[in-house]
Amino acid sequence: MTAADSSQDLLPADLTMGTVMLKVGDMKLMTDYYQRALGLDVVAEQDGGLYLGRLKTPLVHLAPAPGLNIPGRGEAGLFHTALLFEDQSSLAATIASAAQYEPQSFVGSADHLVSEAFYFTDPEGNGIELYWDRPREAWSWDGKNVVMDSLALPPQKYLQDHLTQQSVEGQRGTDAEVGHVHLQVGDVQSAHDFYVGTLGFEKTAGWHGQALFVSAGGYHHHMAMNVWNSRGAGPRRDTLGLGEVLIEVPSGDDVGALADRLRVAGVESHHTGAELRFEDPWRNRLRVAVRSVA
Repeated sequence: MTAADSSQDLLPADLTMGTVMLKVGDMKLMTDYYQRALGLDVVAEQDGGLYLGRLKTPLVHLAPAPGLNIPGRGEAGLFHTALLFEDQSSLAATIASAAQYEPQSFVGSADHLVSEAFYFTDPEGNGIELYWDRPREAWSWDGKNVVMDSLALPPQKYLQDHLTQQSVEGQRGTDAEVGHVHLQVGDVQSAHDFYVGTLGFEKTAGWHGQALFVSAGGYHHHMAMNVWNSRGAGPRRDTLGLGEVLIEVPSGDDVGALADRLRVAGVESHHTGAELRFEDPWRNRLRVAVRSVA
């Protein structure tokens, strides 16, 4: 196989992560959290659901799902949605508002070498990462694996160093995006077979057979999967939590190439031409669509 042939089996290098849809039990509570704690605004409404984001870009879709239960800790599904901020001061402003809204929702922080990350949990148990990327030229690579770690990153000192009155007052006017989505799965090898072997992500890191990090175009990771809580988990029940992960690609040809790979692999999908819907081995729903031009 030539390099040109193999590139057809990869997702496009300029892929981006789109809106994460969450099935929600208490829309009022969850909307309040995402607006007040995370500084997001309602940018669209559809079928009783709300799209919340920054600067008119939707990041999270809250979809009402009354009657569903919160998933068990060991089930497959969402580990966290990771929101990426453009600088440390805008990240600090959202860390501060999230911690002030509900201090107990803060669950940890880490310097990952490629990024600085702070972790929270929303009122229905969905994980959230708020992070800033170091410049790519500061990342280190060991062959095809990006060098990451989990070093101490004290939150109070971070706020002292980076929080400003200007970033607090201008919080909602700063950009943010879904940088990556991290899933809970039943086993790492099946995740590798699906996300790398079938979808066409490239592996960028692993962690003792317990986690897998994958990306397109040399990013540290657009998606990750782990078994820390969910080893051996089977297909998901219909629960609150993750509804759908959106992946955006530049062209319909990218969608078509992926549709072909899924067909060859025997993965059922629904292909409209502009977008493709399918599920991973744990019934996590994914949608790949052509990126809309603003």
